Amino acid sequence: MATRDDIEALIDRTARQDRAAFADLYRHTSAKLFGVCLRILKSEAETEEAIQEIYIKIWRNADRYRAGGFSPMTWLITIARNHAIDRLRSRRASGSGLDEAEEIVSEAPGPEALAMATSDRARIVACFETLPPDRAEAVRRAYLEGETYAELAARFAVPLNTMRTWLRRSLAKLKECLSE
Repeated sequence: MATRDDIEALIDRTARQDRAAFADLYRHTSAKLFGVCLRILKSEAETEEAIQEIYIKIWRNADRYRAGGFSPMTWLITIARNHAIDRLRSRRASGSGLDEAEEIVSEAPGPEALAMATSDRARIVACFETLPPDRAEAVRRAYLEGETYAELAARFAVPLNTMRTWLRRSLAKLKECLSE
């Protein structure tokens, strides 16, 4: 498994159009990004398409990553999550539903389950447990399932600005916990 420094170096080399580094970056990070997207999109076929688009974005924007800031995986996961949420919202807006093939659920552990088995999982779970249950659920629904602030405010029966505050404070608390 690649270290934080390894991933940062691969992003840096990718920013300089190094195709071998880009291939290594893909090899080291694609399973995790696939898992993030699959959790949001719930369709392997759509996730595979999204991953291709995500790595194109990474190739084009690698020069925007700043070493020493957030971890490189956080940067990559943010790109993947935002792209998957955009696809999900686009799908909802167009009214397209799931076709029959997408409704079939496999019982075998998929890429998401394998990606979540990493050592980071325990830290993330422990940090989520520091949040009140309703705040943790709101964060999961917003950032993993793509629900909008308005949908969350309605679900939890709180004003829209309260939901924004919940999410902002919860993310700050998670960031603090994960950086310890």
